[in-house]
Amino acid sequence: MDALQLLFSFLFILSSYYGVKAETRICNQNAFKLMGTDMGTLPFCDNKLPYNVRAKDLVDRMTLEEKVAQLGNKAIGVQRLNLPGYEWWSEALHGVSDVGPGTHFDKNVTAASSFPTVILTTASFNETLWKAIGQAVSDEARALFNLGLAGLTFWSPTINVARDPRWGRITETPGEDPFIVGRYAVNYVRGLQDVVGYEKTKDLNSRPLKVGACCKHFAAYDVDNWKGIDRYHFDAKVTERDMVETFLLPFEMCVKDGDVASVMCSYNRVNGIPTCADPRLLNQTIRQHWGLHGYIVADCDSIEVMIDGHKFLNDTPEEAVAQTLKAGKFHNLLHLLHRLDLDCGKYYPDYATLAVKKGKVTENTIDDSLKNLYIVLMRLGWFDGSPGHYSALGKNDVCSPQHLELSAEAAREGIVLLKNDNNILPLNFNGKQPKFAVVGPHANATIAMIGNYALKSGLACRYSTPVEAIGAYGNVVYAPGCLNVKCQSNNNISQAVQASAGVDATFLFVGLDLSIEAESLDRIDLNFPGWQQSLITQVANVSTNPVILVIFSAGGIDITFAKENPKISAILWAGYPGAEGGRAMADVIFGKYNPAGRLPITWYPADYVNKLPMTSMQLRPIPESGYPGRTYKFYNGSTIYPFGYGLSYTTFSYSIKSAPKLVTFDLGKLQQCKQITMLDGTQPQCPAILVQDSKCTERLNINVKVQNTGKRDGATVVFLYSVPPSNIAGAPIKRLVGFNRVFLRAGEAQVVKFTLNACKSFSIIGEDAYEVVPAGEHSIVVGDGSNPVSTQISFRFQ
Repeated sequence: MDALQLLFSFLFILSSYYGVKAETRICNQNAFKLMGTDMGTLPFCDNKLPYNVRAKDLVDRMTLEEKVAQLGNKAIGVQRLNLPGYEWWSEALHGVSDVGPGTHFDKNVTAASSFPTVILTTASFNETLWKAIGQAVSDEARALFNLGLAGLTFWSPTINVARDPRWGRITETPGEDPFIVGRYAVNYVRGLQDVVGYEKTKDLNSRPLKVGACCKHFAAYDVDNWKGIDRYHFDAKVTERDMVETFLLPFEMCVKDGDVASVMCSYNRVNGIPTCADPRLLNQTIRQHWGLHGYIVADCDSIEVMIDGHKFLNDTPEEAVAQTLKAGKFHNLLHLLHRLDLDCGKYYPDYATLAVKKGKVTENTIDDSLKNLYIVLMRLGWFDGSPGHYSALGKNDVCSPQHLELSAEAAREGIVLLKNDNNILPLNFNGKQPKFAVVGPHANATIAMIGNYALKSGLACRYSTPVEAIGAYGNVVYAPGCLNVKCQSNNNISQAVQASAGVDATFLFVGLDLSIEAESLDRIDLNFPGWQQSLITQVANVSTNPVILVIFSAGGIDITFAKENPKISAILWAGYPGAEGGRAMADVIFGKYNPAGRLPITWYPADYVNKLPMTSMQLRPIPESGYPGRTYKFYNGSTIYPFGYGLSYTTFSYSIKSAPKLVTFDLGKLQQCKQITMLDGTQPQCPAILVQDSKCTERLNINVKVQNTGKRDGATVVFLYSVPPSNIAGAPIKRLVGFNRVFLRAGEAQVVKFTLNACKSFSIIGEDAYEVVPAGEHSIVVGDGSNPVSTQISFRFQ
């Protein structure tokens, strides 16, 4: 063990047993003295120099073999430079996880706070909450780093759009709307990364980071394993229009507005080219157009997938390594600085040296990748210590009472009330000690509530199970009815039916889990698995008092039978609510909390899957083939529940108090009108203008009055949609351009103010993938779906 490692080990022992906290600092004078080196002679440890200068000095001191050894997720370090090894791969999708090898737990810290999975947190439509969770997670990440249990780079969040309800990883995503996905990404990343006081550092390449986030998986990635077609072989055939409008937008927002430290490319190909070797996607888009301040990393073993799965260009390992380092064979000098910097895997460490010696890639290219990596580590304080003073964080900051309450609050805010016949909820037994039946495969859920990218052991700080939480309000008879969610036998259904007879209320906790929808596992249908529907129906039929159905899932389920069954009084969707999920659900059911969650995805009828294969990337409908389109923006069929749907224990009204009637754009002398395709074949004099040719300084102020017209206090989500002029071919039905979650006491009213960019909020993406603003009558629509209000805004060009 070298001197630096001895020093670190000593500090970690102090931290664990005596409460002394100390974060790793590479540029530590005492450590260098033990090595017999004067730190003052090393420019890479001179904190007065810019990071890029310091990183260059560090890399220039390495041999080729030493450089290559740092290019995998498990960088082995360079002992003669006092540079310890570093594991880049940690995960923090909805809490710090040990799925990545960069994080582990021990007997002193056995778990971290488990927040609801992303799809349920998104259902809150609360940007403040999204950022607060990121801040809490990064507090715990920094605490674990101080204790020697974690790194500083976390490959989260997942920001792929949930294009198809069958996708197994919907639980990780913020839903089907690219704008919402992007806003979630910005807020969560800011919560993870921002150091207070340094959010707007002038030079973003030197902006300090609390931890390093990563937006993944870039791009058009949403097929894992469907009917034998897997992500390691799938070629996503995507039009440029859909790419710009849907698949790239969240990543652009994450890089530009979130200033994320890294982007991860995906396993799949896009139009024939593996994303991790696509110079247009990696070079031109992420770095040149969006201006990434950080590094690009491959999803784990993606280079191996290029060779063995895609068999791309029949490359040898060293040829594939050269391609990804340069992001394509057909690069030019402008692209040399921009590439896939880090390999989650062993192909870079194993083959990059040979690739250089064979002349397939230059050593200078490797230098540039390493500089990107070390600049991020410098921004994280790995060399000098963080300006955020995070060394004070330790064991007591993991699983803190504040974080556990935040987890419960996130679940409460996200839970969606889908049905509430005769206002049966919230339940109130007026002081009586009621008797409840709690049945279903999720009635005693623990691990199922935390979804994926949780601790591999299944441990949590603590669990609040449904049966325990319901039991706090009455006497409980528990009978699961199914041994698991696959419910492959009906042998135990009779016990659940018997338990439900004669009780004051029956609670059915049903749905899906990671055995049905997960990474590497897509769904085939949109139904309850096995005998679950029979369980629900039989239990409801014998019940003479309220039946409350609670659904765990990420993707939607066709629950028409339950929605139309008068014996089922209420239905709630709880996503995967995290370790505090039991008490969160009970708080909603018994009225301690008024639900305000809204669905972040469309729930389709079961026959939707028969109308289009999961592998079709097209979003717009094709009437002649019966193709119905995807997401609320383009789907033209009936739904079980639409995007944005959700009920409350109170009622709200909306009115548009002020909005412009006319928006006029003064065209520049050299600005051209843009032709767009009209459904009736007509062509106005100036049908549209290019956004890229416009200054886009026009701001539209729209004031919406929302009033709680019921008798209970509660929150609502105010959605603001723009609707393009009719008669434009391929235009979306509507698109979300603003949202705001507001809390109102009974009878209270509030004016919600939206300020929109006239270009960005009212543009469409044309067939040629140009973003344009059409002339004509646009509309804005406000509301929660049940009682929308609208007004028109005329756009003219002169």
